[in-house]
Amino acid sequence: MRRPALASVGAAAALALTLAACGSSSDSSMPGMDHGAKPSASSSASVTPSVSGMPGMDHMAGGSGLADAKDGYRLTSRDTTLPAGKQAGYRFGVTGPDGKPVTDFEVDQTKRMHFYAIRSDLTGFQHIHPTMAADGAWTADLATLARGSWRMFASFTPNSGTGKGKDFVLSRTLTVPGTQTKTPLPAAAGATEADGYTVNVKAELMAGMAHPLTVTITKGGKPVTDLQPYLDTYAHLTAFHEGDTAFAHLHPETKVNGAHGGPKLSFHAELPTSGNWRLFLQFRTGGKLHTAALTLRVG
Repeated sequence: MRRPALASVGAAAALALTLAACGSSSDSSMPGMDHGAKPSASSSASVTPSVSGMPGMDHMAGGSGLADAKDGYRLTSRDTTLPAGKQAGYRFGVTGPDGKPVTDFEVDQTKRMHFYAIRSDLTGFQHIHPTMAADGAWTADLATLARGSWRMFASFTPNSGTGKGKDFVLSRTLTVPGTQTKTPLPAAAGATEADGYTVNVKAELMAGMAHPLTVTITKGGKPVTDLQPYLDTYAHLTAFHEGDTAFAHLHPETKVNGAHGGPKLSFHAELPTSGNWRLFLQFRTGGKLHTAALTLRVG
């Protein structure tokens, strides 16, 4: 697994899971959740003319993912707003140090691009695998977006050029016009339920150090052993920091061994800054994708 681990996080963490079920047999999108918050800052970049037809991540690269450019690679998009209350396509591209569209990407966890949308109050999470046209123009088909400020993350690894083999996470913000309602981040807790599943999380995290994080999934008091492979693992875990929506990916350590897994899953957890992190655990059973939202407090 190529993705860098999450960054390290402060003193013993209390974990809270508020599960939002995202049950789709497709692995390409998570329905949005209708909440809002203080907008996050947006970096500016224009789409290069060569990436035509574009109006207005999961391996995790070093850093927070809050910039739209790094080492000569740039996330470009003309989309600065999208409509509320209906599905919409977010069009974007990636240009290299030479200013030309990047079209050659490595496959990571079965996909060439991992795309994430998160609202500024850490609600409305969507994890999408967009499609690329021959000219390097990508389209992420987003589910309904709630009003407010959103950040769009693209996670990828170039397969050629100066960035060959290097993981990148770049992002831009956009606005869904209209009155928004802020939803406070749920308090930390050790377990929660969703879709009939109970998720327990155990971790003792120290700032600046890597530590294991263990997730145990049960249903009706019995261990769940029918987790199906999803993106070359039995569960996918990403996190966003409260306040700035910084991105991180927790590296799965439980290897896929057959068509069914569980109930215990291990992750390599490193978080860069203190405060609240909202974690999103995705796992599949019976062809249905579930999403669990977890609040992690780090000192």
